[in-house]
Amino acid sequence: MSRIAYVNGRYRDMRDASVNIEDRGYQFADGVYEVCEVRYGKLVDQPRHMARLERSLHELRIAMPMPLASLSVVLHEVVRRNRVQHGIVYLQVTRGVARRDHGFPTKPVRPAVVVTARSLDPAKGKDNAARGIKVITLPENRWPRVDIKSTALLPNVLAKQAARDAGAYEAWYVDPHGYVTEGSSSNAWIVTKDGRVVTRSAQSGILAGITRSVLIDAFEKLQIRFEERPFTPAEAADAAEAFVTAASMIVMPVVAIDGHSIGNGKPGAVAKRLRESFHDFAVLS
Repeated sequence: MSRIAYVNGRYRDMRDASVNIEDRGYQFADGVYEVCEVRYGKLVDQPRHMARLERSLHELRIAMPMPLASLSVVLHEVVRRNRVQHGIVYLQVTRGVARRDHGFPTKPVRPAVVVTARSLDPAKGKDNAARGIKVITLPENRWPRVDIKSTALLPNVLAKQAARDAGAYEAWYVDPHGYVTEGSSSNAWIVTKDGRVVTRSAQSGILAGITRSVLIDAFEKLQIRFEERPFTPAEAADAAEAFVTAASMIVMPVVAIDGHSIGNGKPGAVAKRLRESFHDFAVLS
């Protein structure tokens, strides 16, 4: 079965789907995106994703392309047409099509919308979590507004490739002060030896991940101690556990950083528990 995409008001076969070459997303990465987990054919934590989408659009002064209710219909329809039971749905909104000029279009243009969906094998994610992943660290080189989920991801692309070249799964950025910010496509966490879960504050330097926010809300019910503060690669290397979070990975244990094993070099109990219990706190719609 061929995949179906939604592009600016039309559902198209992926082989025929296209955007205008003067779309500002293509010319300038002038747009934002969201990736939402699909579970049993339903969207996970859609309200949180839509709230973040609205914030990102507001920060870039891009208008909402349609009411949230209409956008929800499109997202669910793309999932349905692609018969995705477990996977992700991708939404991208750009400023729209206009003659190439760095400044905003002088005449208002309609924002452009693209939605795609694809299946992911839950067994593969489970296997990765059972083994754990390796990460490397790299100097932070992104623009300061990483709180906006922008499509301008070239530094992230290069970081992810550097990880793969090093035989790792993910790369963690380290800021000029020596603290971990986040991964190339995930939030970074550690578990201290006395059982406290630690991640950097979303006030600056990172994206406020949706999986991250769900976990933070769940810690009290899970009776897990939590600290929101920076940590260094050295503290991470000496931690009892480490893990990353993202919609496409949920909670993924980290077993090595820059070649140094974390704890006993195996996925830790806290990360396992958080992965197993995550969907008890997530909202399906």
